[in-house]
Amino acid sequence: MSVEAIAERLEIEAFLYREARLADEADYAGWESLLADDMHYWVPYGPADYDPVVRMSFIDDNRTRVATRIRQLQSGHRHAQTPPSPMRRVISNIEILARTGDEITVAANFVAHEHAVQATGEVRVWAGRTTYGLRQTGDGFRLFRKVVELVNATDALPSIAFLL
Repeated sequence: MSVEAIAERLEIEAFLYREARLADEADYAGWESLLADDMHYWVPYGPADYDPVVRMSFIDDNRTRVATRIRQLQSGHRHAQTPPSPMRRVISNIEILARTGDEITVAANFVAHEHAVQATGEVRVWAGRTTYGLRQTGDGFRLFRKVVELVNATDALPSIAFLL
């Protein structure tokens, strides 16, 4: 692997770790600053092998809907996240899947632990694989696609009122 490829991989990993930390810490403004204008955030029901326009999804947000979701979380009136759930996620098995021009597709496994303080008080475990669409800009990467495939995505799930 070339020095340039190693440097790019480290930059990608740093971006993914920062994106996860901002979501974990409910730093919604910081998280939103990582997004491209054409962001698509999708949590499918089951594998992401279908068109979300024709089948149900847990989340299927364009950039405008993501902004609305964030404003609701920041308002303090989103009772499913008031107060915000303390969270920590671990990201692993990071793979660069494809590169087309200034766009890179990256995938990683994750496990997120959510302390549902506003509900049951239990610690919930969310596990799955995320596929990220990253676009290289003059200011670093911007996230234009995030697809979160949960391992239990065909089960009844508690509210996903936070950022996965």
